[in-house]
Amino acid sequence: METAPAIFTGTVFVLFGSSLLLWTGHRVWRHEAVADGVHPKVSAVVATLAGVSALALAAWCFAQL
Repeated sequence: METAPAIFTGTVFVLFGSSLLLWTGHRVWRHEAVADGVHPKVSAVVATLAGVSALALAAWCFAQL
Protein backbone atom coordinates (compact mmCIF):
# COMPACT_ATOMS: atom_id res chain seq x y z
CA MET A 1 0.00 0.00 0.00
CA GLU A 2 1.30 3.45 -0.81
CA THR A 3 2.28 5.70 2.09
CA ALA A 4 -0.13 8.63 1.69
CA PRO A 5 -3.31 6.54 1.22
CA ALA A 6 -2.31 4.27 4.11
CA ILE A 7 -1.80 7.22 6.44
CA PHE A 8 -5.08 8.84 5.38
CA THR A 9 -7.09 5.63 5.66
CA GLY A 10 -5.52 4.70 8.99
CA THR A 11 -6.27 8.16 10.37
CA VAL A 12 -9.89 7.96 9.27
CA PHE A 13 -10.29 4.55 10.89
CA VAL A 14 -8.68 5.79 14.13
CA LEU A 15 -10.97 8.82 14.28
CA PHE A 16 -14.09 6.79 13.50
CA GLY A 17 -13.27 3.90 15.83
CA SER A 18 -12.28 6.02 18.80
CA SER A 19 -15.26 8.35 18.35
CA LEU A 20 -17.65 5.42 18.13
CA LEU A 21 -16.20 3.81 21.25
CA LEU A 22 -16.34 7.08 23.21
CA TRP A 23 -19.91 7.77 22.09
CA THR A 24 -21.04 4.22 22.90
CA GLY A 25 -19.37 4.33 26.31
CA HIS A 26 -21.02 7.66 27.08
CA ARG A 27 -24.46 6.39 26.07
CA VAL A 28 -24.06 3.18 28.10
CA TRP A 29 -22.76 5.12 31.12
CA ARG A 30 -25.86 7.36 31.04
CA HIS A 31 -28.17 4.34 30.52
CA GLU A 32 -29.40 5.71 27.19
CA ALA A 33 -30.16 3.74 24.04
CA VAL A 34 -27.33 3.23 21.60
CA ALA A 35 -29.77 2.45 18.77
CA ASP A 36 -33.53 2.90 18.62
CA GLY A 37 -35.64 -0.22 18.51
CA VAL A 38 -32.84 -2.60 19.49
CA HIS A 39 -32.12 -4.24 22.82
CA PRO A 40 -29.66 -1.98 24.68
CA LYS A 41 -27.08 -4.70 25.36
CA VAL A 42 -27.12 -5.96 21.78
CA SER A 43 -26.72 -2.49 20.31
CA ALA A 44 -23.88 -1.67 22.73
CA VAL A 45 -22.04 -4.87 21.84
CA VAL A 46 -22.44 -4.35 18.09
CA ALA A 47 -21.30 -0.71 18.32
CA THR A 48 -18.30 -1.74 20.45
CA LEU A 49 -17.34 -4.45 17.97
CA ALA A 50 -17.59 -1.96 15.11
CA GLY A 51 -15.36 0.50 16.96
CA VAL A 52 -12.77 -2.14 17.82
CA SER A 53 -12.83 -3.41 14.24
CA ALA A 54 -12.19 0.11 12.94
CA LEU A 55 -9.21 0.45 15.28
CA ALA A 56 -7.89 -2.94 14.17
CA LEU A 57 -8.16 -1.83 10.53
CA ALA A 58 -6.29 1.36 11.43
CA ALA A 59 -3.53 -0.68 13.01
CA TRP A 60 -3.33 -2.84 9.90
CA CYS A 61 -3.13 0.25 7.65
CA PHE A 62 -0.33 1.74 9.75
CA ALA A 63 1.48 -1.62 9.79
CA GLN A 64 1.58 -1.52 5.97
CA LEU A 65 3.85 1.53 6.05
